[in-house]
Amino acid sequence: MGAALLGDLAYQASWRRAPRTAASILERALTGTHHPTARSLLNLRLARAMAAQGERGATLRALAAAEQLLDASSSDPVPAWCSWMSPADLAVDSGQALLDLGDTRHAHQLIREGREMLPTSRDKTRGVFLTYEARSFLDLKEPERAAATALEALTVAQRIGAPRCVTLVRELVPAFAGYSHVQGVGELIDQATA
Repeated sequence: MGAALLGDLAYQASWRRAPRTAASILERALTGTHHPTARSLLNLRLARAMAAQGERGATLRALAAAEQLLDASSSDPVPAWCSWMSPADLAVDSGQALLDLGDTRHAHQLIREGREMLPTSRDKTRGVFLTYEARSFLDLKEPERAAATALEALTVAQRIGAPRCVTLVRELVPAFAGYSHVQGVGELIDQATA
């Protein structure tokens, strides 16, 4: 449970744009965690924190560890706090880490693949993943696709009542400022700011 608490604390630090703090917490959490799925999740979050700092080598090492550990077997049951961890989560968060490092093409591919793997029961996660995908389209200078994807994320988030996802979409809106003439951008801005 200590690893779960530290992992959530680190996640909040990343959310508040304190990746150094998040990385420090995650490194501590990893020292006392033994289950491969739990270690996979913590390494994935560590990769995100390292990518936010521009630490390419550390990011890639953490991503490789997360992937290897997710595939590892264990005689112990998966801890409840990370039982939701799946290849879809690994793909999308790996894509987000690569996006932070500027590897937009590969990032976009991973985000799309992960989103497509999600079951409908995880629509909240789907909304977050769609937001990541919209951001990757913006980085690829594809504002029409970005607007459509962000609007889809916003629709999902509003339908299921996911305020974090709504916030993620709203944080994307300023990046559309130079694309007001592009189809779908006006509708996105209107709905995101309503």
